[in-house]
Amino acid sequence: MNVGQRREPLVTTGGAVYEAWERFVQGDDRVLGVRPEVAISWHRCREQYRVDPHLRQAPIAVTEIEHTPEHDGVFAELGFRAASVAQDVSFAGGVVTVTDSTGRILAAWGDPATLGRATEANMAPWFCWSESAVGTNGMGMALQTHGPVLVKGAEHWCRAFHDWTCAGVAVRDVVTREPIAVLNVSCWRSRLPSFAGNWLANAAATTQGVLRQRARNSGAELVAVYTQACSNRGGTTTALAAMDPAGKVVIADDTASVLLGVPASTPALDATVRWNPGLPELISAVRYGCTQAARNPGWVGSTQIFTHLTDEPIPIVIRPVFLSGHLIGSLVSFGDHHEVPMTPAPEESPPPPRRVVATRENRMVLLRLPEVSFAESDGSEVWLSTDQGRLRAASPSLDRLGGELTEAGFLRVHRRYVVNLSRIREIERGRGGELLLIMDDASDDPVPVSRRNAPAVRRALDF
Repeated sequence: MNVGQRREPLVTTGGAVYEAWERFVQGDDRVLGVRPEVAISWHRCREQYRVDPHLRQAPIAVTEIEHTPEHDGVFAELGFRAASVAQDVSFAGGVVTVTDSTGRILAAWGDPATLGRATEANMAPWFCWSESAVGTNGMGMALQTHGPVLVKGAEHWCRAFHDWTCAGVAVRDVVTREPIAVLNVSCWRSRLPSFAGNWLANAAATTQGVLRQRARNSGAELVAVYTQACSNRGGTTTALAAMDPAGKVVIADDTASVLLGVPASTPALDATVRWNPGLPELISAVRYGCTQAARNPGWVGSTQIFTHLTDEPIPIVIRPVFLSGHLIGSLVSFGDHHEVPMTPAPEESPPPPRRVVATRENRMVLLRLPEVSFAESDGSEVWLSTDQGRLRAASPSLDRLGGELTEAGFLRVHRRYVVNLSRIREIERGRGGELLLIMDDASDDPVPVSRRNAPAVRRALDF
């Protein structure tokens, strides 16, 4: 580590980025010279969160969240790593912070003078640094992004923070992919220490490696509980599956595998290879059950859902599974009945977005929903077929984009495609009987419908 790195003053209030920031906060969408990820964050700050760009201090964190023992372990691990490098960060004139999943700073270490500057802006324990609280910053962007992020000078949304440079990385739950904590390094009017980027990435990767092994162990335990439940069924014909807290399938019997469209009797212990059943109602029900069980370990609930290859809703019962007091998933039985019905969804879904954000070179493109015909996953990127041509989506995940657009007339029809139902012009049948969607756009290629998504398409189009 280069502990004796010389601090070099940074010009943070001039140049193309600052000029773009001045225009953007006044309502102009031109962001020439601004990195796409920063421009997208600015858009969220202005349009969605309405953060005052002239805010001078972070607000106190008022949101109370329940931390699991596993999350407390992550905080302790990151705190140990932050404290161990605090002296090196201090030599570079920086501070290192740890936050929880809401952006609430839990602890801060580093150069006393810089800590004093940070405290003036409330970059201190129990103050909130999420995007929705203070706009674009390292800690807030890390909560929104997969991988390390860097925010320099005028890239910050609030003018009062333009003298800062910061880098952050989120540690995420390997099952749900939701953030648990953020590790961040910040410097005032100086460059980040040369080791900061690699250190952040390695610290997050090491911590997530521990979580990944725990998730695998939990998956193995969930399979063991499922196996025991199968042996206790006797002569009943109830279908059974084991699902993790994110609503992904760990293992399913022959009947359940058909209903869910996943392989039969094949354990998926690793959280990264578990199967997404592609049934939003089921996934929401399982997640709701896990939320309830976390508060009441004895909770069991039932509801009815549509599954693949069924035209009528089928009753299900959700029974949460615990390991050493830690919720690891649920057993879901199909065709079963239970006397305790589930209440409606635990949370109101956020309103559907009014626009979809795309990028073209270094520009941010704001698309009205009717302009988008379909979204396609291509490796690690998502592309949009639009009236303005083929554009790269700002969202890095088709799962996330599809979830946001579900209530806005879009439907997941294939593992690689989400379509705008109002833009479907024709429906064809392929040689093997599969459905093909002809979209109302300039694209000549039909959109395939997977067999497991075909019933949902038929219901949505009423045919």
